[in-house]
Amino acid sequence: MAVTTTTHLNFRGDARPALEFYRSVFGGDLAAVTYKDAGNIEEEADQVMWGQVRADNGFHVMAYDVPSRMSFDRGENPFFVSVRGETVDEVSGYWDKLCDGATIVIPIGPAGWSPAYGMLRDRFGIVWVVDVVSEYS
Repeated sequence: MAVTTTTHLNFRGDARPALEFYRSVFGGDLAAVTYKDAGNIEEEADQVMWGQVRADNGFHVMAYDVPSRMSFDRGENPFFVSVRGETVDEVSGYWDKLCDGATIVIPIGPAGWSPAYGMLRDRFGIVWVVDVVSEYS
């Protein structure tokens, strides 16, 4: 038996554009169900109740829009999404696309533990760590 984990991101009205952006970076298929699709008619009827991007390269992320009736605080640094690849070229391609509208926290480059490592906060406020698998990973 195998267990997998999938990053599930919470947003307040930005889940669909975030998922569309992540699909443009990593490829794959986007699926989304709105609150209205699920029969929940409320103010946020067109927002995402469940969504995901799943790609053949192994990338998988899920997201939804937290309804306004529920509290939501993204916090300062509650989590990072880590993307690891096998080559500098591979992760650099993802990095270049994620940089669109992002704030660079640590520019991508060689690190003591990896041939390439970088950290950024994307335009949706999500912090991404991008690196190459190393002997320490």
